[in-house]
Amino acid sequence: MTIEIKVPQLPESVTDATLVNWHASPGQTVKRDDNLVDLETDKVVLEVPAPVNGVIGEILIENGATVTSGQLLATLEAGDAQAAAAPGAAQPEASAPVATVAALSIPVGDIAGPVDDQHAEKLSPAVRRMLEEHDIDPSLVKGTGKGGRILKSDIQSFIDHRPHPEAVSAEMPLTSELAVPASGQRSDHRVPMSRLRTRIAERMVEAQQSAAMLTTFNEVDLTEVMALRSRHKESFEKKHGVKLGLMSFFIAATLEALRRFPVLNASIEDNDIVYHDYFDIGIAVSSKRGLIVPVIHDADRLSFAELENAIRDYGSKAREGTISMDDLTGGTFTITNGGVFGSMLSTPILNPPQSGILGMHTIAQRPCVVDGDIVARPVMYVALTYDHRIIDGSDAVQFLVAIKQSLEDPGRLLLQI
Repeated sequence: MTIEIKVPQLPESVTDATLVNWHASPGQTVKRDDNLVDLETDKVVLEVPAPVNGVIGEILIENGATVTSGQLLATLEAGDAQAAAAPGAAQPEASAPVATVAALSIPVGDIAGPVDDQHAEKLSPAVRRMLEEHDIDPSLVKGTGKGGRILKSDIQSFIDHRPHPEAVSAEMPLTSELAVPASGQRSDHRVPMSRLRTRIAERMVEAQQSAAMLTTFNEVDLTEVMALRSRHKESFEKKHGVKLGLMSFFIAATLEALRRFPVLNASIEDNDIVYHDYFDIGIAVSSKRGLIVPVIHDADRLSFAELENAIRDYGSKAREGTISMDDLTGGTFTITNGGVFGSMLSTPILNPPQSGILGMHTIAQRPCVVDGDIVARPVMYVALTYDHRIIDGSDAVQFLVAIKQSLEDPGRLLLQI
């Protein structure tokens, strides 16, 4: 029976996608749920799985093409490989060695052998794809994830340390040695922008052109927050199974400030100001594909432990490339943390149609005057970029001061004062 492989229904806000890479070829045997092709949208990479076991018939759309919802991509002959294969399709020999099977680009999870099967159960689609691209046997990679799960970082570490550098995929970023020819001649390396990078560029330009952005700054003494974390981090992790980080404190302080200054949680729609009575907080995350902003929906209803779990899960998804469209949908206010990269100060750009974004930065010991004495304190500079069309400077400054007060005296968060 012939089955049509089509582009899945794309989200309402996404009109089309780019076919990035086929993981199957005509005549190739595939198993149900094997990833057949990657489709890149403005936000995420979607995987199209095989609906049943069978053999790939005809591939109708090539890599790099733009596709829309419901468009026919390929055909699949369902059933046993020999019965389903199209007439004349070449069949691999039963005695072919593993090296030959790998050369046919069969997904890693399908390679025979008990060791590989055991590893395949622990592989995410993004990890499987990375193993395929670099022709790596998963049994050779030591997994550092939960339960020995292999992460993309484990594969990258394996690639970086294996003894044959010439085997590294040409798609990996060039090192400084490869970028400059041995002869010393100057050269350029041109690559097309990904859809995600293109979309990021469009949204940044849109924000600059459509909003009256202004940034205000303040500094936060994190002595009390860090002391609180130090006192309770072990018992917190023991009870909730997740580490107590700084981000949950910043989210909690931001939520309290948003309650007091709801215009920071609003957006402009035509000539109206839309006030949101819910708090969907976007957390900017850096991934290999670019900056993405997964959203913690109804963040005000979550405990510190639930916030930390959400942050941890999004971090893992970003590293493994498994962020979904639902994860990135919505958002009424965004928090971005350049401090993880060592940024001392920055002016973050709004995430349209939101009207405010909080920028966190690195924590450094700085001289502070406390009760007339100069002492060293862990200080972070914070920045708030806001849309001056609907937010007055007084509200923006007081909003940032409210965050400062909550973090310098964490008891305020409990008492909501």
